[in-house]
Amino acid sequence: MTYEELVLKVRDVYEYADAREVYEHVAVQVNVTGEAAGAFYIEIANRQVCVEPYDYHDRDALVTADTSAILSVLDGSLDYKTAISSGVFHVDGNPDKIALFNKVKLSKRKKHK
Repeated sequence: MTYEELVLKVRDVYEYADAREVYEHVAVQVNVTGEAAGAFYIEIANRQVCVEPYDYHDRDALVTADTSAILSVLDGSLDYKTAISSGVFHVDGNPDKIALFNKVKLSKRKKHK
């Protein structure tokens, strides 16, 4: 998987996400190690989720993880809390802000080609 494919996958997962239960702004940069190395950010603002392939300098937290860990969170086999407590996600910054992502409900809706 390339960096571009990973960012598109993350964006696709969050495209129809329901963030209505998150009432504060959250900005998390994700630094990907290993395969698909690079950086992107996930932001919750106005109860919507945005994913962009850029650094976020005024972020609440920085997560460093490998591609397989990120994919495990995306497919639901690993939650954010477990990823952090087990050290699969290394977090610098405010882990409480990352915990707000557990309130985001991911849609089962799939894109049509």
